[in-house]
Amino acid sequence: MDLNTQNIFKEIEQSRERLRNADYRYYVLSDPEMSDKEYDDMLKKLQELENRYPQFITADSPTQRVAGGISGGFTTVRHPVKMLSLDNTYSIDELRDWEDKIKRLLKRNVNIDYMTELKVDGISCALTYEKGALTVAATRGDGEIGENITANIKTIKSVPLRLREDDYPDILEVRGEIYMDKKELQELNKERLKKGEPLFANPRNAASGSLKLLEPAIVARRNLKCFVHSFGVSKGYEFANHREFMEKTKLWGLRVNPCNRYCKDLSQVIMYCQQWQDKRDALEYEIDGVVIKVNEYTLRNSLGVTLKSPRWAVAYKFPAHQATTTIKRIEFSVGRTGIITPVAILTPITCAGVTISRSTLHNFDEIERLDVRVGDTVLIERAGEVIPKIVKVITSKRTGTEKKVKIPARCPVCKAEVAKTKEEDVCWYCINPDCPAQLTRSLLHFASRRAMDIEGMGESVVTALVGKGVVKSLVDIYKLTDRDLLALPLFAQKKAHNLLAAIDASKQCSLSRFLYGLGIKHVGEKAAMVLAEHFKCVERFFELTIQDLQEIHEIGPVIADSLVNFFSSGPAKKLITEFQRLGIQPKEKRAVIKKNAITGKTFVFTGEMEGLSRAQAQEAVEALGGKWISSISKNVDFVVVGKAAGSKYQKARALELPIIDEAGFRQLLKI
Repeated sequence: MDLNTQNIFKEIEQSRERLRNADYRYYVLSDPEMSDKEYDDMLKKLQELENRYPQFITADSPTQRVAGGISGGFTTVRHPVKMLSLDNTYSIDELRDWEDKIKRLLKRNVNIDYMTELKVDGISCALTYEKGALTVAATRGDGEIGENITANIKTIKSVPLRLREDDYPDILEVRGEIYMDKKELQELNKERLKKGEPLFANPRNAASGSLKLLEPAIVARRNLKCFVHSFGVSKGYEFANHREFMEKTKLWGLRVNPCNRYCKDLSQVIMYCQQWQDKRDALEYEIDGVVIKVNEYTLRNSLGVTLKSPRWAVAYKFPAHQATTTIKRIEFSVGRTGIITPVAILTPITCAGVTISRSTLHNFDEIERLDVRVGDTVLIERAGEVIPKIVKVITSKRTGTEKKVKIPARCPVCKAEVAKTKEEDVCWYCINPDCPAQLTRSLLHFASRRAMDIEGMGESVVTALVGKGVVKSLVDIYKLTDRDLLALPLFAQKKAHNLLAAIDASKQCSLSRFLYGLGIKHVGEKAAMVLAEHFKCVERFFELTIQDLQEIHEIGPVIADSLVNFFSSGPAKKLITEFQRLGIQPKEKRAVIKKNAITGKTFVFTGEMEGLSRAQAQEAVEALGGKWISSISKNVDFVVVGKAAGSKYQKARALELPIIDEAGFRQLLKI
């Protein structure tokens, strides 16, 4: 080898090492030190060098993650040590019973410490490294024989092609979980929807489907990830316990879940399980429980295994986020804007700890996309949401008796005709403005706490008022008398007096609450606040043009168009005039607020707080001169995170925004 060739070889080796180190810092340590562009440029240059000097290409080079071409199928691999499944527990009592059982098997009262790991909802795999290089990757299969998916696994950047350090075993077979982030699933399903392809029901199905692909280049675009959690074979290195294995594995460059915890006894295990059952939705990936493993390998050897599972490990399963049930019938509800929404009435099923008996289908386009029929067996999901959704129809369970859903020709409440307002609209509307269902929903919205805040005007009262014909429009609320209310069921003098007092008090409302209460299409609570701050009194809205409104940064063309259409209509002018005649003169009044730590600060709330409702927290911020918004951006000062926080929490972390919990929020506001 001449001097020039030696230098080329040295440059190739140095580039490979730098790229491997970058992968390690990014995927294992979550501490990147190289920009994406620098990484891509270096990888491209390495690729060019290897193309010119193919004699230097090695199987563990970072360029070989996608080898190209289409596989002719998967060969089989026999696991050197059987990949066992885990027994499950579903309660803390069952977890205690499991520990009692293994203590009896050990026949001595020994203190047991544990390693606890999040049970990532993905696909099991086995990775074999020989002299530090990845040689084989296989699926679990039946536990004894799996499929060789090495080409696909090599596309996963969190799986190192070569181990780090120099003290690794001659042969090391580790087991892990291949998974897909929730965000990646959303993006993948968006693409599949555009192409008319069936959607994946959950990240696990997406990961499984991806690993079965015969073209590694496509797998590479799926952005799969891997966590290592155990080993099958280690020739040349002895581990004393699982904690040591996990720590050493990370040093060798394999990715270990940073949420895993060592627990000195079962009480700490229980705390860990309860903690993650509450926080599971805050993670970027799906988990369905916690895996508990006896830490000491000497104890594991004493406990042994059964034909199916190890005695020294168990899974604590969380209540399922998904469940299957059947659609008994489809009902149609009418909203305050006349939108007709199909609702699936389900055979009751427990999902995520809650009994589910109904699920909105949003609109008829969604019914067509899912091909939902009455009598279908469906997969429902309740992940991080209060409202469950139908994910997919299990068509393999159809019997031929299922019935397609038809768009109703008439409103299910008032029997008026239904129509679309615009050709591109996905919703169908009841065209009768006097429809009782629309009026009922409008009244409930108008009287709600965040609008006019009329205490005592709940659903039963509003339904009775509309049903008896006492209230025929929003303004009729302010014409109610004792006599009107006492004629209704369950109304006595005191209840009638209290409701009338609440109605009278609402006349002093702010303009923002009034605007929000009117239920103008696309004008939510935040938009109403912005508009009220700019225009101060309701009369101004009759003069505004779309151009005037779009000069406000927070108001887009859709809201502007909706506002102008509403306030230019004859019925709206008549309604506002009648409100004013009855003493409702909404104006935006801002109290003088002494400058404090909250003044001018912007908050975003995500998840549920225990001691405060979302509305109460937002009001507390406003009272101190702060403001709240709904979306995450770099301009947010504080992100307040409660239980079951969603994607906003992940975005806040990515932007490195200040994140506080409920206790921190209370301390900040001194409440």
